[in-house]
Amino acid sequence: MARRRYVTGLDLGSSKVSAVVAELREDGLPVIAGVGTSTSAGMKRGVVVDIERTVKSIAEAVERAERMSGVPVKSAYINISGAHVGTCNNRGVIAVSREDKEITQEDVDRVMEAARVINIPSDREIVHVLPRQFVVDGYEGVRDPVGMMGVRLEVEAQIVTGAVTSIQNVLRSVYRAGLQVDDVVLAALASGEAVLQPAEKELGVVVVDIGGGTTDLAIFEQGSLWYAGVIPIGGEHITNDLAVGLRTPINQAESVKVRYGKALASLVPDDAYITVTGVGGSSKREASQKTVCTIIEARAQEIAEMIGAEIQKSGYSRIIPGGLVVTGGCSELPGFIDLLSERLDMPARKGTPGGVAGLVDAASSPSLACAVGLVIFASKQLGSKEPGGEVLSEDESFMGRVVNFFRSLF
Repeated sequence: MARRRYVTGLDLGSSKVSAVVAELREDGLPVIAGVGTSTSAGMKRGVVVDIERTVKSIAEAVERAERMSGVPVKSAYINISGAHVGTCNNRGVIAVSREDKEITQEDVDRVMEAARVINIPSDREIVHVLPRQFVVDGYEGVRDPVGMMGVRLEVEAQIVTGAVTSIQNVLRSVYRAGLQVDDVVLAALASGEAVLQPAEKELGVVVVDIGGGTTDLAIFEQGSLWYAGVIPIGGEHITNDLAVGLRTPINQAESVKVRYGKALASLVPDDAYITVTGVGGSSKREASQKTVCTIIEARAQEIAEMIGAEIQKSGYSRIIPGGLVVTGGCSELPGFIDLLSERLDMPARKGTPGGVAGLVDAASSPSLACAVGLVIFASKQLGSKEPGGEVLSEDESFMGRVVNFFRSLF
């Protein structure tokens, strides 16, 4: 009997940590076996600010996923986010090695390695080298050059980099929670794996994952990632605004946002009122729901403006006829997607995780898009390989050395 293979996606968010355990079928389709979440107390805007609390949050989420799935979790694919993440373009060029000029996988590996040669500051490290297209003897738009004939092979690649210390702190937290790291994946890239249709990736689309502390943005076109950015603002800022405006504790403000919040104040009547608890557990009082939604709308408009500015900054605003696919916890606020569509003048839809089987209902929330995307990413990367706690493509790069260092400590 063939051994059952499992992978785990671990989304380290600013407001919560999510773990998704999935079995890999022979056809590569991930089958969701368990989901676990916990409140994140040690992350802020995608960066670890308290290792002990982060470790505790990871352990709680993983334990709940293990309990649901009945599968012990020993390793995970983890995400990185935060303002320290950046992208740039680079080009690699090689001469085809074989005498008969047939391009082999070895040639592809060499040209991808050539694309890694780029000057970056010493405090940053390459996380991904993602091919956008290959060029064979001047002919562009090649997806897979293996088996083709050519003399010169080029690749246009998207380079994703991150701050060394931020990545180290994430790795340290995961290892101290008793897990190995299979791979580190850009959060927006993972979310795109879960919520996008292949046709949208081909046409040109923007994925916007609005989390607690950050908003991750990725632009896909011709089936590949063309740009990624992180905006240091998210749902927690809306909660904080409500706490200040209503003079209520943070946890009460979050409850008000979830139960009564709408991103468009026009969606609620003027005579609707809700009950709010004062700071320090003081007496309850009534507040206008219209006021609540006006506060939310003001921050939502700011988020929309920052998303628009990031899209313009990318230089690819003209290649996204597919519009916006909005995911993350804030995408479930009524009116938020309509507000984004109106403010940015492009079509928008809510992105819910797909491309998986099994306990689909347990992983259908947009807030789990990144964690589900991580297991989809894993299934594509592993193929027929056997997962077992080893980091993929572990070479002499800094990332490989850092992972090995922390593995030796824990």
